[in-house]
Amino acid sequence: MAAVSILAAAIAPGAALLIYFYLEDRYEPEPFRYVIKMFLVGVLIVLPTIVIQRGIILAFDYNDFWLAFFISGAIEEFMKWFFLYYMIFHHPVFDEPYDAIVYSAAVSLGFATLENIFYIWSHSASFAALLTRGLLPVSGHALFAVTMGYYMGKAKFNGEARKKHLTAAIAYPIFWHGLYDYILLSVESWVAVISVFMIILWMRSLKKVRLANHRSPFRQISSDNKVEF
Repeated sequence: MAAVSILAAAIAPGAALLIYFYLEDRYEPEPFRYVIKMFLVGVLIVLPTIVIQRGIILAFDYNDFWLAFFISGAIEEFMKWFFLYYMIFHHPVFDEPYDAIVYSAAVSLGFATLENIFYIWSHSASFAALLTRGLLPVSGHALFAVTMGYYMGKAKFNGEARKKHLTAAIAYPIFWHGLYDYILLSVESWVAVISVFMIILWMRSLKKVRLANHRSPFRQISSDNKVEF
């Protein structure tokens, strides 16, 4: 029974955030089976990512900056970006800008959920620790994903600047992820700093959610249907 409770506590934050971003798709919601598929992809890339990270740590010297921005930020975000691009970018289900946010969030939250399970299983996590992980690393992965998906959506529907937006879709999440980890690793009184950081990240992410929805080609169709009704 305790094991089931621990597992539920580890899964709940990621599931709640995924449902939230899925429901924010206002005009043409995605087939839920594809969302779950990308969530499972995020789960499956955790172990290869850990192996790569561990190999680099054993092979090279590193400091907090290197650990935060490269070993953690760059490798994890590239893995998510790679599978998002090659599995979703050219897929017919990706038919409006917000879709990339949904699928990016699914990959990232699958990744974060398995990480959370590993952490909780290997530590005697208190309720406060569970809450902190839900508010920080799990939601952090979701917010990095919003940025990735936002620029992936711009790349899909703006052919003239596709390379620029695809680059932004990996560069900005690496920056935010790296900065998040660097604060935790190097700032002594990190609670206040990371709280402000997360508030800023949430505000930026919610703005991107609104903008991506606003650019939906189905927005006008939805408005017309309401008028006809």
